[in-house]
Amino acid sequence: MTPLAGTGGSPPAGRPSTGAGAARREDPLAETMAEVARGDQQAFAVLYDALVPRVLGMARRVLRNHAMAEEVAQEVMLEVWRQAARYDPARGGVSTWAMTIAHRRAVDRVRSVRAAEDREDRVAAGSGAREYDEVAESAEQHEEEARVRGALDSLTALQREAVELAYWGGQTSTEISARLGVPVPTVKTRLRDGLIRLRSALGVSS
Repeated sequence: MTPLAGTGGSPPAGRPSTGAGAARREDPLAETMAEVARGDQQAFAVLYDALVPRVLGMARRVLRNHAMAEEVAQEVMLEVWRQAARYDPARGGVSTWAMTIAHRRAVDRVRSVRAAEDREDRVAAGSGAREYDEVAESAEQHEEEARVRGALDSLTALQREAVELAYWGGQTSTEISARLGVPVPTVKTRLRDGLIRLRSALGVSS
């Protein structure tokens, strides 16, 4: 199996494998992803703006619900940020990798919604029975949400405002700039710094 980027099986720095090197030359986002994996905030801002429209489109097609699609899109971008070091250019383009994550997240959301609807139907019918895997899934989701909320508390007020508008409000840097009345570079700085602190608070190494 081809080793993941950042593992001990990777080629020495400056000497990428032929497959990885060719992939990076062909995919304009591959080098940006490599910079994100090293913790480059500016690179993530570029990657975010490039991927969000496609990720949101995928989520909308699967979920057919704009609000849920926006939530999923922000979850996907947070996962891209947290898992950037795992991306291997030899296995496919950055957009393809992100869209795979987006599709998985969207399908998981559909299943979660259906499971919730099934539970409600059983309760309405007088049945309180719950499958173990459904309870476990719900508990895991709540735990992850609690971790993210706790991590948000580590941000400054300005950083948290930018992150929440981008990740939970589904707004671009330009839209946040117009809403807050600050320059776009300032928004991107707050967003990048906030995401770096989130990454650290969630225990994800660069």
